[in-house]
Amino acid sequence: MPAEPEESNANAITPFTLDIPQSDLDDLRSRLLRTRWPDPETVSDTSQGARSDKMRALVDHWIHRYDWRRIEARLNEWGQCTTVIDGLTIHVLHVRSRVEGARPLVLTHGWPGSVLEFRHVIGPLTDPEAHGGVAGDAFDLIIPSLPGFGFSGRPTRTGWDRMRTARAWAVLVRRLGYVNWFAHGGDVGAFVTADLAAIEAREGIGLRGIHLNETPFAPTEDEIRDADAQERQMLREGEQYGDRLSGYFHEMTTHPQTIGFSLSDSPVGLASWIYTMVQDMAGSHSEHGDLEKFFTLDELIDNIMLYWLPNTGASAARMYWEAASGGTADAGTLEDPVTVPTGVSIMPGSYGRRSRRWIERRYTDLVHFSEVSRGGHFAMLEQPEALVNDVRATFRHL
Repeated sequence: MPAEPEESNANAITPFTLDIPQSDLDDLRSRLLRTRWPDPETVSDTSQGARSDKMRALVDHWIHRYDWRRIEARLNEWGQCTTVIDGLTIHVLHVRSRVEGARPLVLTHGWPGSVLEFRHVIGPLTDPEAHGGVAGDAFDLIIPSLPGFGFSGRPTRTGWDRMRTARAWAVLVRRLGYVNWFAHGGDVGAFVTADLAAIEAREGIGLRGIHLNETPFAPTEDEIRDADAQERQMLREGEQYGDRLSGYFHEMTTHPQTIGFSLSDSPVGLASWIYTMVQDMAGSHSEHGDLEKFFTLDELIDNIMLYWLPNTGASAARMYWEAASGGTADAGTLEDPVTVPTGVSIMPGSYGRRSRRWIERRYTDLVHFSEVSRGGHFAMLEQPEALVNDVRATFRHL
């Protein structure tokens, strides 16, 4: 686990190796075995949330077949480090390419994700020649865990919102020795990445381009009034999300600590909280509700473990509260046009889809735009090949 920040090593990059005590894994297994299950749902679909049979199958796999040491070893192979920024320990996957002159690329995850959102693109982005690309497409990857997520520190005071996180990322990149760099994000990571672009426009931090698989803005009243047929469909999808699927969002923006007790004490409570959001958001719209069609149980549990083991269910939820509470004084930047060169990938199953003409009003240097044929909210996990191609296309000539 990350050490408590110390003034003497405040600017240090410290190698980090995961070695979870066996006692923690034994405690988890004991809790899983003692689960007190609710009555089954009274419907035949997912309208009441995660289905009992699905959760029982997941827990059975977790107890009898899941191997944490497998993913622990993989994380250690990729290379991890920590550093203290603004008083908080930040955990980072820093995966260097073997290609000389590889460009640095920051990848920022969202909720309920983790650094493992990018597990399928690490190889193609760092070693492109082995994955259908050319040496000039190589990146050094900087994949930080958001504050309060994974093995980053858990904030003990208010103020760690998305803009403060973006400023921490700028410090992190400089501390790792990079001058000119690129960034990608989706979900919470899209907000952080857009804030990075805003900081670049005002202060010049070396950010040379960004790529997003979601664009964090709401259409204006005139855009809604003048929407074409495709845009009206996007608006209807957004209304469906708000009406039926956004319960987690309202809870975490208003009472994150209340749900935090369940997320910290019950592994099945944590798993069902994450499972429900993933089942509702993965895949194209006609495919929502069938989580196992897109992810293996091991992949899903790997991600849940990065909340359970460091006990970050509550601290991660509080980032939504921070955003809803107004945040830092310079956080109101998303209304300003983004002038940094930008690439955008639109996923057909995203409830936050935006049209190209809406996007071009906010991102004035749109160098790449792609409408991916399949996939939903978890773009890098669901359609890694398409997203790698879009990232390469966005940054290739910058």
